[in-house]
Order: sequence, then structure tokens, then C-alpha cells
Amino acid sequence: MATVTASPPRTVLPARLRHPAVGKLLLLALVAAVLVPLADAHWASGSWPHALTVDLTEPLGRASDWIIDNRDSHPLFLYFFGYVSNAVVLSVHGVYLLLLAAGWAGVTAVAAVVAWRAAGVRLALGTGAAFLACGLLGMWVPTMQTLAVMVVAVLASVVLGALLGLAAGLSDRTHRALRPVLDTMQVLPAFAYLLPVVLVFGIGVPAAVLATVVYAAPPMARLTALGLRDADEGVMEAVASLGATARQRLLTARLPLARKELLLGLNQTIMMALSMAVIASVIGAGGLGDRVYQALASVDVGAALSAGIPIVLLAVVLDRVTGAAGERLGEARTSTPWLYGAAAAAVVAVAGRLVGRLDWPDGWVVDIAEPVNNAVDWMTDHLYSGVPYIGGTADWAGHFTTWVLDPVRDGLQWLPWWSVLLIVAALAWLIGTWRTALTAVLAMAAIGVLGVWKPSLDTLSQVLAAVAVTLVIGFAVGIAAARSERFERLLRPVLDVFQTMPQFVYLIPVVALFGVGRAPAVAAAVVYALPAVVRITTQGLRAVDPAAMEAARSLGATPTQQLRQVQLPLARPALQLAVNQGVVLVLAVVIIGGLVGGGALGYDVVFGLAQGDLATGLVAGAAIVCLGLMLDRVTQPTERRVRKGA
Repeated sequence: MATVTASPPRTVLPARLRHPAVGKLLLLALVAAVLVPLADAHWASGSWPHALTVDLTEPLGRASDWIIDNRDSHPLFLYFFGYVSNAVVLSVHGVYLLLLAAGWAGVTAVAAVVAWRAAGVRLALGTGAAFLACGLLGMWVPTMQTLAVMVVAVLASVVLGALLGLAAGLSDRTHRALRPVLDTMQVLPAFAYLLPVVLVFGIGVPAAVLATVVYAAPPMARLTALGLRDADEGVMEAVASLGATARQRLLTARLPLARKELLLGLNQTIMMALSMAVIASVIGAGGLGDRVYQALASVDVGAALSAGIPIVLLAVVLDRVTGAAGERLGEARTSTPWLYGAAAAAVVAVAGRLVGRLDWPDGWVVDIAEPVNNAVDWMTDHLYSGVPYIGGTADWAGHFTTWVLDPVRDGLQWLPWWSVLLIVAALAWLIGTWRTALTAVLAMAAIGVLGVWKPSLDTLSQVLAAVAVTLVIGFAVGIAAARSERFERLLRPVLDVFQTMPQFVYLIPVVALFGVGRAPAVAAAVVYALPAVVRITTQGLRAVDPAAMEAARSLGATPTQQLRQVQLPLARPALQLAVNQGVVLVLAVVIIGGLVGGGALGYDVVFGLAQGDLATGLVAGAAIVCLGLMLDRVTQPTERRVRKGA
């Protein structure tokens, strides 16, 4: 009989120690234990070491001077950039003259007819009312200037985006090459696009249009590629079996199947182009954005609101019309109503010319600037401070700055530079892969190399504070909307309006309520990012498997237990996406907050644009790019991690 020898007991690690995250942190701690003493021995400074910075002011200044000196003589500018600039100017000028020639009645009629055929009578009436409101506010000419820039920029963005999307949709190699470029462009704040085009084209309409094109083309490219790559395989095989060539398969199958994605890309391109066209007023785009910018510079809230309302109306109308057109795509409709509508619009335009009413009559203008400024003055006297028990809006802004923004900023700037890099590496690696961590660390280190470590940490402190407030409010509202269909229906139109408003417009109410400073910039960022967080949270919670919810209810779980133990864990990928989108959107407005006293990198960009100090502006712009890339990587899980979490 064989003897059985007892095997020695095996040491079983606790489950927590066997978690992959623990292994990553232990490995990172081992690397830090080796590298940190070496770094501290060579560069003992708490802030970023001066020895590791590269002063780009002089070379960028020389490059800027060379471009300015050779802009009118060098062949590159004469025979390429010059032609591009002239083409943009002529196109915008031609569209603007066409709009003025149609007159206010003709433009309003054409817009109403297009909305009628795309979305129905109700939206046609709303579109006509929106254009009439632009005239009543005395903003007809600036509105036409903005529309002219919009038309040219959207057409160029759609063509460029469609070509890139076509290439990415038909070629795996091109798709892999374009994906990181489009991902990076998606996280860049709008201000980051202004400086390079100003360096090449100078201040004016060409720079504004081209910055708008670069900013607005990526969604068209991404959605075009998505539509082409997701075409029904059965349909494509059937077309191929009939002997169709590659070109015929594209024209008769892929593009028709991708119509909804193409129209969604058009919608997103239009909205981003409007947002950027307004921001580009800083570099000479003119139009409504220029009126808002000038009013904000003089803290004239009434004038800013007079120009801000038409921007919001344009955004809502364009979003509704293109969205409704996408929903009604494929419906059988005759061309006869189009002919009647076009004829009616032409009759209205000709009648306007015959009676000499091309320009909006001055007697029909309603001045809201004075009553708005009177209301702001009343708020300053009664709501800014001294309100019993609750204080005033200025008190809230001051307390938020003193108790939140200053401690977070001082804490970040107090941390040794290497500890900031370690924190970034740990967060990025825990949520992604080592490549994600490496990208985030290199992006953060590049900020130090550029010599703007402290201003970047100041901007980062504002982003973190705004994101924290956004997530607290956004998750709470999203959970409430997910649990109550009535509340969601009431909330939907509010979120729709807030999501269509360009970034610039959010600065107007916060200046009226809080004045200028870092706290108003954070408040504007919170309001801008909140709709996206609420929507994603609501959709993620509603998408949880009903079978899991029914099982939890059958076991007697309370609604709170269902939320904590079932819905939130299963909706984790959506919540992570909400965090990522909140961070990206907050950063975009915190940078623009430099216009209302936000300081830090936003102030450097505004100062560089206003004073022509492109070296300062470009360095700050590069730091913004690096900060946006780092924040995106730290908050965006990889596809593999999302699948595991799901």
C-alpha cells in the first residue's frame, strides 16, 4: 500500500493582493524607488527644475519675425498660402454679399423654407422667428457676417472631413493612421487652434475660417469612416456577387447605407463650426462673436447678451433642422413642395428689393442692453453681497476661490515635480495600459520642459475643481433622470439648449452673476460640461440589463441597493465616459475663461493673441495641448478595459 505524503501547504495570497491594479502599483513603486532618488539628487527643487526647461521664446520669436517679414515675398506664401487666403476672403465676401442682396426678408424666407422641407411647419415657424429675433435685437448685419463665415467653413470642413473619412473607411492602414490624430484633435481646446493659423495667416478672416475648418472637420471624418466601415456585410456581398466594381459598390451601396452617419457628421460639423466661428472672433472673424468679445472686454453684459441671444438661436435652429433631416431621411417626398417653397422665397426676396427694404429697419430694433445692464446693476447692489444668511454671488465666488481653488492650486504647486509625474503615471496605468501611462507622463513632462509648469498646474487646479462640481451635480441629476421618466422629459429641452450653445456664450451669465476671476471661469465650465455628463449618466443607467434589475428586485433589494449594487457597477463604462467628456469639456471653457480673469494658460493665450506676442501664446497653446492629452489619457479607459468592466 503506497504511502501518501502530505504536500506542504501553499501560501494563498489574499484576493486584493492578486488584483492586477496592485501589481501595477507595486511595479511603479519599484521603478520610483530607483528613479526618484536619482532625480532628487540632480534636481532637488520642488518645482520643475530649470535645468530641464527649454526656452523657446527666442527661436519662436525669430520664426515669428521671419514669417512676418517674408509673408509678402516668400514663394510659399505668395503661391500657396496667399492663394488659400485670397480664396477664403473671396468666398466669404461673396456669400456675405449674396446674403445682403437677398435682404432680411429673403434670407428669413429661404431659411424657413429649408426648415419646412427638412423638419416640418413647426420648425419652419421657429426658424423664421429666430431670424426675425436677430433683426429685432439689432444684430442682423453681424448675424449675416457669422453666417457667411459659417457657410464657407462648413462646406470646406465637410469636403475635407468626407475625403478623410472616405480614405479611412476604405483602408485599414489609413484608418489606423488617422485614429490617433482625430483622437488628439478631439481633446484639444478650441483656443489651441487659433495660434498656428495666426502665425501663418495673421489676424483676419482667413485665419478664422481655416481654424474653424481644422476644428470642425474631425467629426465629419470620424462619422464618415464609421458609416462606411459599418455597412451591412450581407448587402455588400450581394452587390459584389452581381459583379459591381469597387466604385459602383461605393456609390450604390456603402454611401447610401451610411446616409444617417453622414448627416450626423454634418450636424456635428455645423455645431462645432458655429462654436469655433464665434471663438475665432478673437482673431478677426467679426460677426456676432466679435460683438460678444468686445462687450465682455468692457464688461458690458447687456451688449454681450444682445449678441449672445442670436448665437444661441442660430445654434438651436441649425441643430434642430439638421437633426430632423437625419430622422426623416429616406421618407418618400415629392419635389413639388420644394418648387412652391422656392418660388415663395424668391417672391419675398424680390418684393423686399422692390420696396427698398434689404437692410433691417432701424425703427424695428429693440434695445435690451440698457435694461439688462440696469438689472446687472441691481444685482450688483442687492445680490453680489450682503444677502442675509446666504451671502451674495460675489461672496460665493470669493469663498470658492479661497476655500477650493487656492488650496488645490497651492497643493499642486507644492508637490515635487516627480510626484506629479508619478500620480499621473499611476492613474493612467490603472485605467489603461503602460502605453497610456507613458503618453500621459510624456505629455505632463513636456509642460515642464516648455517652462510653464506653475501656470499649467494653476489651470489644472481649475479643471479639477470644475470637474468635481460637475460630476457631483451631473451624477445626481443623471441618476434622478434615469429613475424618473417625467423628470427626464422635463430636463431634455433644457439639456438640448445647453448642449447647442457655443462655449463663448457661457461667459455672459457668469460675468453678470459673479464678475470676473477664476471662480466665474470655473462656473462657466461647469455649466458647459454638465449636459454631457447628465446625458451619458442617464443613458448608461437606463441601458443596464433589465434581467439584472429584475433579479435584484426579486431578492428584495431596495431602490438604493439596486442603484449601488447593480446599476452603478454595470454602468461603469458609461460613467467613465462621462468623466472623460466632463474633463475635456471643462478644459475647453477653463481656457476661454482667460477672457474673464481665469488667468494661467488661458491668460497667456489671450495675451499672446492680443499683443502679438506669438512666442508666449504658442508656448501656452502647446502646454494646453499637452494638458488636454494628459487629462484625456488619465480619464479614458482603453477598449480592452471597457470590455472587461462591462
